Amino acid sequence: MKNRIKKIIDNDVFLSKIRKLLNGKEAYLAGGYIRDLALSKRSSEIVYGKNADKDGFLDFNDLTAADRKDILRDRDIVLFNVDTEKVSRNIADNLGAAFVELDNENKIYRIVAGEDYTDIAQGLNNNIDDDINRRDFCINSIFYNLNTGEFYDKNNGFYNLEKKIIRTYDIKNLADDPLRMLRAYRFKAQLGFRIDNDIKNFIKKNNTSLNIIAKERINQEILKTFEGDFLVQSLLEMHDIGLLEAIFPFIKEIKKIPPNTHHHLDLVHHSIETVNNIRINKPLLKLAAFYHDIGKPLCWTIEADTGRHRFIGHDEKGGELVKKELSSLKFSNRQIEYISKMVKHHIYPSSLMSQNTDENGVSKKAMARFVRKIHPDVEDLIELARADRLSARGEAVSDDMVKKNLQSLEVLLNYYKSMRDRLQEMPKLLNGKEIMEILNIKPGPFLGEIIDELKEAQIIGEVKDKEEAKIFVEKYKV
Repeated sequence: MKNRIKKIIDNDVFLSKIRKLLNGKEAYLAGGYIRDLALSKRSSEIVYGKNADKDGFLDFNDLTAADRKDILRDRDIVLFNVDTEKVSRNIADNLGAAFVELDNENKIYRIVAGEDYTDIAQGLNNNIDDDINRRDFCINSIFYNLNTGEFYDKNNGFYNLEKKIIRTYDIKNLADDPLRMLRAYRFKAQLGFRIDNDIKNFIKKNNTSLNIIAKERINQEILKTFEGDFLVQSLLEMHDIGLLEAIFPFIKEIKKIPPNTHHHLDLVHHSIETVNNIRINKPLLKLAAFYHDIGKPLCWTIEADTGRHRFIGHDEKGGELVKKELSSLKFSNRQIEYISKMVKHHIYPSSLMSQNTDENGVSKKAMARFVRKIHPDVEDLIELARADRLSARGEAVSDDMVKKNLQSLEVLLNYYKSMRDRLQEMPKLLNGKEIMEILNIKPGPFLGEIIDELKEAQIIGEVKDKEEAKIFVEKYKV
């Protein structure tokens, strides 16, 4: 393993230029760069592509340009006993690269040359052991001497990578930066590693200290966590130790809702199971699945005669509630609108396919209305509806009900796919001003309704050109 990592480092052209300019100064590669190179699964499946040898590795020279960029994207260099800012500026000047001051107080700088970049930092107390010991986890504490080509691994990082364990050298490292509690589970979600009991016990007692962390930092860890292949295992364990509720306030409310005749799981575990049933690798879609029932606590009633749990209007209510929570977690407006849209409409696909029918099944007009409202996120919403259906298997839900629901969602998905390309090219036949002139009306809700009706008629092929559009609109004359 070490020889393979050394070979890749030696073939890193950008790093080789920096090594020459360091001119023998005490410098080490550190952190995620070495960790990612050491992980066979990540290296073979993500970095090295599909043509890896039986051990999961390829010669660096055989990699595609895209694979090389991927593996070299996260270089971190630590310097000791030098003026780090001066050295970093000198490197940038000699390479014709940009010099970026990331944190002048802690002496952290970035050298950027096109798509290549390297972060350079001052070693803590100018002492390598101090710098290694303050690292978040042992798997991130492996150093590589750029002068001698030797590894320095005093905290057994390679051993922990091999055993797939997330440990810390000193538990106070988590107290120094409480975000590391969430970061532990981000790595679990990404790597599938086991988290050491000392870390879990610390989190159980101290998870509320995340309240002092900037929401922007928490936001980035959330997104990285929801990218992980082992997300569900991570979420379940986060829930067990109280970390989930510390990060996502809505958990406190939804955990009050128990299993019922339509749900075999309590609402927290139903939400996580819905995430588990999402097949598309989109973090924001998985977040939408996680949040999809956020509105239920405010809409919860129990029928006196049947004991049935009802949550009427929870989709609409949830669409509004999720905006507030995501905003407090510093998600972007675009991200918030997407997730809110998914939450607000998560019942829509199944409801549409079960109720809006004519003698031939679901009417094309009803499906066209759905497409018009949800495009371009139709496939994502249908996937969410499917995952939700599979995650609610209470005693009142038969296998036949589930089968029919899934089949109907497939019909809706195929309908959308059959017209998806045409939707991208569909021109606007009449604008609002033209419609107002034809009907002699003013702007208002009525105009909006006509625009929507015209779009739906265009989707199902009833209206194909401008003249047909004018005839269609004229029907609305009063």
